[in-house]
Amino acid sequence: MLLPHHTPDLVEAGCDEVGRGCLAGPVVAAAVILPKNYFHETLNDSKQLGRDERLLLREEIQRDALAWAVAEVDNNEIDKINILKASFKAMHLALDKLKVKPDLLLIDGNRFQPYGELSFECVVKGDATYLSIAAASVLAKTYRDELMLKLSEQFPGYGWETNVGYPTEEHRDGIRNLGITPLHRRSFQLLPSQLELFS
Repeated sequence: MLLPHHTPDLVEAGCDEVGRGCLAGPVVAAAVILPKNYFHETLNDSKQLGRDERLLLREEIQRDALAWAVAEVDNNEIDKINILKASFKAMHLALDKLKVKPDLLLIDGNRFQPYGELSFECVVKGDATYLSIAAASVLAKTYRDELMLKLSEQFPGYGWETNVGYPTEEHRDGIRNLGITPLHRRSFQLLPSQLELFS
């Protein structure tokens, strides 16, 4: 059972990101403020849900939330500042867009770059602990999956319609056969090193 709140008397925003381990495309973050005592029977970490479940939940989250926002940082920025800083920047951009100001941020993971003077708490496996973080994980994942599906039509041959940019064998075969696209993260190891190939 996911917890509705960490501190019931504060306005809390749950934050999560998706796409950190991908070889291509942006990192996407979401921030969600849910009503007090919000309860949802099926809302969970987006990785534990099927695609149809996530799409249905997205509609319900967007309908029920007091405020929500999604933001992305593209692959060029990731290459410039590194993926960890890009993840924090995407969360900050999502927080910038919230129409309600939170008192406390609940961050999925073990690290965060402070956002102004706002208090925050990092929660390992937060998307399986707090409803607001789970809601953010659903919004971020559905947004990014749909974006990568659209981009797969523009750049066929990498399997983005199913792997959404993660380092699957199909994706790496695409890089071997077709080279890289303008959406690939050049600072990442896109293919295993030669030593691994011949060992």
